[in-house]
Amino acid sequence: MSKTTTAKGQTYDGFTEEERDAMKDRAKELKTSARRGAKADTESEVLAKIAEMPESDRVIAERLHAVIKASAPTLTPKLWYGMPAYAHNGKMVCFFQAAAKFKARYATLGFSDAANLDDGAMWPASYALTELTPEVEARIAALLKQALT
Repeated sequence: MSKTTTAKGQTYDGFTEEERDAMKDRAKELKTSARRGAKADTESEVLAKIAEMPESDRVIAERLHAVIKASAPTLTPKLWYGMPAYAHNGKMVCFFQAAAKFKARYATLGFSDAANLDDGAMWPASYALTELTPEVEARIAALLKQALT
């Protein structure tokens, strides 16, 4: 959350416009999911959302989607807060956050607590992405393998 200014010039701690949009996206996703049932194919929705992204995010998201599909075929692509995400047995494991979505410097690959990435008392749960090189793709594949063990 961030401080925003009201029409009267007062500031308050509240959600940004981008955060409100993400929450609206999530509410819409939940309604759609309830209407069609859990067995629906949601990959086409994920691919459509990726296609709408600005080129810099779209290039990364398309390649990331391909890496995830190849490395972790048991994951189901879904939309989560309006962004591509991947679930295992109904639980979100990882997600992509486009840089443009929140006007950030870089895109992010994040992992939920359902991902088995535990390593001692502290470990990374999200990673900045500026491009997907073969080395980065191999690291993502290894993370996915670990996340699903």
